[in-house]
Amino acid sequence: MSNFPIPEPYKWDASFEVFYKTLDDEHRGLFDGIFAVAHSPNDAGLLNALAGKVKAHFATEEGMMKSANYGDLTAHKPLHDDFVKTLEGLSTPVSPDTIKFAKEWLVNHIKGTDFKYKGKL
Repeated sequence: MSNFPIPEPYKWDASFEVFYKTLDDEHRGLFDGIFAVAHSPNDAGLLNALAGKVKAHFATEEGMMKSANYGDLTAHKPLHDDFVKTLEGLSTPVSPDTIKFAKEWLVNHIKGTDFKYKGKL
């Protein structure tokens, strides 16, 4: 699945910037949330916190897209919905394969999909 290198340690860096402060800050938080779950896969509280951060971020991002009449929103939103559905189906302990999936999904989504809205929101 991975088209872009997965950072280790799993932390946001400037290569992920979309140049909207709110979205960059939220992306940073998603990296931190996945990192926390990876290090404590038995902690349901961390998993729930990650799911909450993901839903809040997607709502913010989709709201900005809608306000800007961003043309790719209809293609972008189902990607978010599918990831949320996957997260909501998880329970602890979170498997290493699932953590790998989440890490790869976020990296590839930001660099492969979110980068398309740079300068358009």
